[in-house]
Amino acid sequence: MQSSLESRCPSEAIVELNLERPQDYLFVHRADAHGVVVANQRYSTSIILTRDKVIDSWAVADIATLEPANVKPILALKPDVVLLGTGAHQQFPSQAVLAAFLQSGVGVEVMDNAAAARTWDILASEGRSVVAAFILA
Repeated sequence: MQSSLESRCPSEAIVELNLERPQDYLFVHRADAHGVVVANQRYSTSIILTRDKVIDSWAVADIATLEPANVKPILALKPDVVLLGTGAHQQFPSQAVLAAFLQSGVGVEVMDNAAAARTWDILASEGRSVVAAFILA
């Protein structure tokens, strides 16, 4: 006698899953408040991430010290949207920082680093013009 599962899922319908590493953009493997792993390279200081490069000279160590001048290198990349990872928890930057993005016509999404990494991988895989900035303590 055939079980109801077997009758709905015959052995010929088994799906095989394979791990494929993206080749056309930098994939974030994991992120937390203290580090981001991009393409098997761990970063422990704040970074700006584009589809093809990591800028590891972003001198921001805390959301409270983020100023409009700190977003200039992000805006120079001309993204459509910026994912701002603010550490272990979502913390919004000052109104002046948000205004810098708004005045440049760039959308900004503020989230914790883990959420920013997940969102980055989705948007980058779709070929979107996205930049992620991770604040690491």
